[in-house]
Amino acid sequence: MSSAVGAALKKLAVYIFSDKKALKTVLGIILGVIIIIIMPIVAVVSIFNGNIEIDTNRLQTTVVQNLSAEEKAKLQFVEDTMNSIDEKMKAAGFNGRIKEAQVLYVLALSDSSHNPDFADKLVSCFSDNQTDEQLISNINSAFGTQLTAEDFSNVMGNIRSMRIDTSDYTDSKTKNNLDLVKWAKHARESGWGYVWGTHGNLLNKTELERLESVFGTHVTDYDNFIRHNWLGKRTADCVGLIKGYGWYDAESGKISIGANGMQDVSANGMFQAAKEKGTIDTLPEIPGLGVWHEGHIGIYIGNGEVIHAANTTAGVIRTSIGQSGWTHWLKVPYIKYIEESEKSTS
Repeated sequence: MSSAVGAALKKLAVYIFSDKKALKTVLGIILGVIIIIIMPIVAVVSIFNGNIEIDTNRLQTTVVQNLSAEEKAKLQFVEDTMNSIDEKMKAAGFNGRIKEAQVLYVLALSDSSHNPDFADKLVSCFSDNQTDEQLISNINSAFGTQLTAEDFSNVMGNIRSMRIDTSDYTDSKTKNNLDLVKWAKHARESGWGYVWGTHGNLLNKTELERLESVFGTHVTDYDNFIRHNWLGKRTADCVGLIKGYGWYDAESGKISIGANGMQDVSANGMFQAAKEKGTIDTLPEIPGLGVWHEGHIGIYIGNGEVIHAANTTAGVIRTSIGQSGWTHWLKVPYIKYIEESEKSTS
């Protein structure tokens, strides 16, 4: 457990236990769910004791053994519901937003969860490129709740700031095209926003003010939109979506400018640095290629589709190769291109 994750979990715990409305929702079995299912026991323990090694499976088993039969039945129902939410969110294409749905269930919707269509109804409240305000509005309409987007964003802000999951990467130690695709898909599924000069970190007010002072009208012209839609979320500009992957360290969870040999270049600079490239009509079927036109770059994910940080009002989106006016393809410099059949060396 890294100190960064421990700090994030501590902030989340402080929020929950210092807010009366939040505290009310996590009493009893719900608190058990947060500890046992959402957060590994080691995370909770490490909040108070630092980075320690512990057998989490054994500890969780011990906790469950001390529950009554009624409490175990309740816990099993909650776990089954969490699994159902996970499966249905994935089926709907919202892999990167599963925690949002599970947090909503745990913190506010447990009373509705016994309805047989609960998970489907919850998933139906989600849509692409959706703000927290829009999601919470859908939830309140569907379930008759009175949640506020601010409360939801406060809880999710700490979860969103945690490290990006790279457990299913082909090779977490080597920057490569296949994992660039997974990075891009995660960004799209998680609803990353677009802010000029960013590359995947969580956007807060201090950073937004810095970006406005550095990049001027590229950011200030969209100040109200950014504050309403992207604060508290991860954001990237077009080339920043690629650079963020190159600069990301899976162990620390940090994105450090210039890390792993990837240069801090513009979209045009990345295209110019590419040694292998061609016109878009000669695009090879290689997932993880870059696609480019003057001033803009995206990531080809295969099967005729592209993910790119489009613009401030659109965020990170997924489109067909025929859209956005791509003129050239390129092998992204600074990463290794491998075949999908190659085994991980991590």
